[in-house]
Amino acid sequence: MAQQAVTPQSVDSSKWYNEIVYKADLWDQSPVRGCLIIKPYGYELWEAIKGGLDRRFKATGHQNAYFPLFIPESFLKREAEHVEGFSPELAVVTIAGGKELEEPLVVRPTSETIIMDSFKNWIQSYRDLPLLINQWANVVRWELRTRPFLRTTEFLWQEGHTAHATAEEAEAETMQMLEVYADFAVNDAAIPVIRGRKTDREKFAGAMHTYTIEAMMRDKKALQSGTSHNLGQNFAKAFDIKFLDQNNESQYPWTTSWGLSTRMVGAIVMTHGDDKGLRLPPKVAPIQVVIVPIFKTDDERSVVMETVDRLSKELSNAAIRVHVDRREGQSPGFKFNDWEMRGVPVRMEIGPKDVQNGSAALARRDMPGKEGKQFVPQAGIVAAVQDLLVDIQANLLKQAETLREENIHDVKRYDELKDVIEKGGWARGWWAGTGDDEGRIKEETGATIRCIPFAQPGGKGACLLTGKESAQVVLFAKAY
Repeated sequence: MAQQAVTPQSVDSSKWYNEIVYKADLWDQSPVRGCLIIKPYGYELWEAIKGGLDRRFKATGHQNAYFPLFIPESFLKREAEHVEGFSPELAVVTIAGGKELEEPLVVRPTSETIIMDSFKNWIQSYRDLPLLINQWANVVRWELRTRPFLRTTEFLWQEGHTAHATAEEAEAETMQMLEVYADFAVNDAAIPVIRGRKTDREKFAGAMHTYTIEAMMRDKKALQSGTSHNLGQNFAKAFDIKFLDQNNESQYPWTTSWGLSTRMVGAIVMTHGDDKGLRLPPKVAPIQVVIVPIFKTDDERSVVMETVDRLSKELSNAAIRVHVDRREGQSPGFKFNDWEMRGVPVRMEIGPKDVQNGSAALARRDMPGKEGKQFVPQAGIVAAVQDLLVDIQANLLKQAETLREENIHDVKRYDELKDVIEKGGWARGWWAGTGDDEGRIKEETGATIRCIPFAQPGGKGACLLTGKESAQVVLFAKAY
C-alpha cells in the first residue's frame, strides 16, 4: 500500500496545505460547517503549544481562570467600537429551554466584556492591582470562508486579561506578553517573527494600541501569529471599574488583553512543511523519535525487537518522546513515508545487521536522502539523538529565517510595491499614508500593512505612496 502523494507547494500551496493537515492526521471534517475536529495527533501538537505558553504565563505571574461561554448581548454594546468590530461575526442565542430569552446571549467571540464585568467586583483598591488573568477556552466567530486551523468558526485559544494602576504598567504588560509570544514562536515553534504595532485601521476593536508578531509562511504570505492589546481605559470606563489609589482618590484602571490560538498549528505546518508532509520542530513534536523495526523472519523479529525495546526504554527514560511502529502487514517503506508525512523529527531504523553491528540508522526529517542519514553506535544513542534534536530545531529556524530575509524587499514607490506583491513577497518602505490609503492599496493589490516594525532604520524617507516625509517604515504583504 503506497502512501499517496500531495499536490506540490509550487503548484498550489492552498491545496497542498489542505491535503497535508488531513493526511498527517491533524484534523477531520465536522458535520458543522466551518468547525473542525482536531484529531489526537493534532491535539497533541496543540498541547505542546499550550504547555510552552502556559509555563511562560505562570512565570510572569499570571493565573488561569475560566469565564462563561455565553455573554449577555448588552455587555458587548457597552463598548461601541468593540461591538461594531465583532458584529458581523457574532453567533447569538435567542431561544433556550424552549422559550425565547429575555435578553439574547452571544456565544463568546472574545471575553473582554464578561471578564471586565467580574473585574468590576474584584478591583476595589490599588492593592488589588495588578490583576493578571488568563483563560484557555474556545471562541466562536462566524466565518464565511474557512481553512483548517487558520480560520474556523470555532477555535481554541488562550486570552489574557489584566488590569493595572497606571498607563505605564499596562503598556509594559502589553509589550511583555508580545515578547512571550515571540519567545515561544522562535524558540519552541522555530518560527522567526517580526514584532511590531498594528496601524489604527488594523488594530483590535476597542484597543488603544495593538501589537503583533507576524510570520512569513513558505508561500510568502503573512500570518498574524499572536496579538497583544493595550485597551487603555476604554473597557474600564464602559464597565465602570474603579479603584481607590494611594491618595484615596477614585481612578479607572488600565487594561490589556492578548491572545494566541490554534492558528499556531497552521503556522507550524506552513512554515516548515514540504512536499512530503509536515516537518515538526522537536520541541513541539508529539513524537520526537519513531523507531521502525526491520525484519523478515520470526527469528529476526525476536532479536530486532529485543534491541528496539531496549533502545526505546533508554530514550524514554531520557525524556525523549519516542514511539515504536509495531504495525504489521505494512512495509518499512510505507512506514517511512507515513512518518515523513507526520513530520517526526528523527526516524530510527533497526534491522538484523544493526543488531549485529551494535548500531542504529538515524534519518532526520529536515534533510532529505542520504545527506540526512547516519549510523551511530547503540551505546551512545541517547546523546546522539539529543544532539540531533537540538540541531534539527536550529536548522528549521535557520531555514525559515533565510526564506524570510530573501523575500522581504525594500521599495520606494507604489509601482515597486505592486510588483513585489504580485510576484509573491513582502514590501518594506516608508509610510505616511492614511487609513483610506491603506484601504485603497488593499483593494488594488490584496496586501495590507502587517505591522509597523519595532526595528526601524532610523532617519526619514519619502512615503512610497504620497511622497510625504515619514519617520516610519512599514511592511506590506498578503495575509491569511
